[in-house]
Amino acid sequence: MTVLDDRPGERHQLDDARGRVAELHEMRAQVLAGPSEKATEAQHAKGKLTARERIELLLDPGSFNEVEQLRRHRATGFGLETKKPYTDGVVTGWGTVEDRTVFVYAHDFRIFGGALGEAHAMKIHKIMDMAIAAGAPLVSLNDGAGARIQEGVSALAGYGGIFQRNTRASGVIPQISVMLGPCAGGAAYSPALTDFVFMVRETSQMFITGPDVVKTVTGEEITQNGLGGADVHAETSGVAHFAYDDEETCIAEVRYLLSMLPQNNRELPPSAVPDDSAHRRSTALLDLVPADGNRPYDMAKVIEELVDEGDYLEVHERWARNIICALARLDGEVVGIVANQPQSLAGVLDIEASEKAARFVQMCDAFSIPIVTILDVPGFLPGVDQEHGGIIRHGAKLLYAYCNATVPRISLILRKAYGGAYIVMDSQSIGADLTYAWPTNEIAVMGAEGAANVIFRRQIAEAEDPEAMRARMVKEYKTELMHPYYAAERGLVDDVIDPAETREVLIRSLAMLRTKHADPPSRKHGNPPV
Repeated sequence: MTVLDDRPGERHQLDDARGRVAELHEMRAQVLAGPSEKATEAQHAKGKLTARERIELLLDPGSFNEVEQLRRHRATGFGLETKKPYTDGVVTGWGTVEDRTVFVYAHDFRIFGGALGEAHAMKIHKIMDMAIAAGAPLVSLNDGAGARIQEGVSALAGYGGIFQRNTRASGVIPQISVMLGPCAGGAAYSPALTDFVFMVRETSQMFITGPDVVKTVTGEEITQNGLGGADVHAETSGVAHFAYDDEETCIAEVRYLLSMLPQNNRELPPSAVPDDSAHRRSTALLDLVPADGNRPYDMAKVIEELVDEGDYLEVHERWARNIICALARLDGEVVGIVANQPQSLAGVLDIEASEKAARFVQMCDAFSIPIVTILDVPGFLPGVDQEHGGIIRHGAKLLYAYCNATVPRISLILRKAYGGAYIVMDSQSIGADLTYAWPTNEIAVMGAEGAANVIFRRQIAEAEDPEAMRARMVKEYKTELMHPYYAAERGLVDDVIDPAETREVLIRSLAMLRTKHADPPSRKHGNPPV
């Protein structure tokens, strides 16, 4: 056995076990210290933590077990043969979050800028394989400069192996990507394949081609944050599900999200002992939601009244704000909530809202999370841009996601539920297990005014007083087809309930559906709209 000398590659012999153990501890201390104090100071100067500091925040204290700590690359050329740092720029291993196993890998920007080479990739491949085999979540703490150019195609092949494993793990274990630095090219594709993407403002970016390439090709000048910063992806592109101001808050929220997810697709989400009574009445709901369907209100306040202690985690909060997707608990059990937001675009469905909700429904179904859908939707957003942008196929994504979901599904209609949007938002006709409505509900093909204009066009046009005739026909249509019990009379709503009792009704219904079992048809996989 030998010990490192001051010169790279030079070693001298040890002749006893104690010396060899001392050598081991010396090597480990060197690895834990990182490449140099200067490199660590440079990382901190950018407002960024080191890879190991991030892992310490993510995992329970003292629970981290590192894998391949002493791995080094074997590449030569371009000076690489004289630079062979331990870990090769990525720290991999497993630990616990609230005493449940979680696998993690973290790029170390201090080593090769966190760039991915062959050895670096093989370490990630191994930890991904371990996570899949163990059936435990995988969290990646990304702060890498993309492929290691000096290693050429070997680095690119390393990314291919990561993408293949991301896809194999999809819907099997939760995969969470935390963006903590600049991630370009191939480094941005792996996060896009995972279930959730977290970003930190100012310090993290994602793009396929950077600002310099964009300027060369298109002539456009833009900063890194303007091109692919946290706010861009959280508000405009929808690539990021969450964005925070600092790493500490971001990683704390990753821990919170993990507490709501199962370990894998064969387990149920973790239960919690509720401090909120299952029988709590929510009389405030009677005032929160106006009976007038044209008056806006904040659906988030409705959700707060229904869920345990008013606490929920909204996914994609700042993208497609006309629909809310959130994880919460009802009587200690995790549920996914999809709800129209009348405060934004009157709660209509458009391209982005359809995509956002469809992906969320798929995630919930993959990980056995029951879905509660709260409707107040006037329809799909009309317009040339929407039609030319493919609202038909994008809306079909949401329809496909609901129809394909086998988890317990409950829909609740508060006010408007018009046209195709009513069907798409988990109506009973596409497989909702239970459908409830408030006495303020209006389920119809379209609003009364529009319907009257179509059905009674001739009578209105020929009347001496067209406006009076229109008003009379609107009232007649509402009386005949839009009263709150019309759908219940036809078995399309299971019950019309007192809004104040909504929480208790949902909890009782979900408890009954907890043992729901559905056998999907025998097939390799479906062919969803894209």
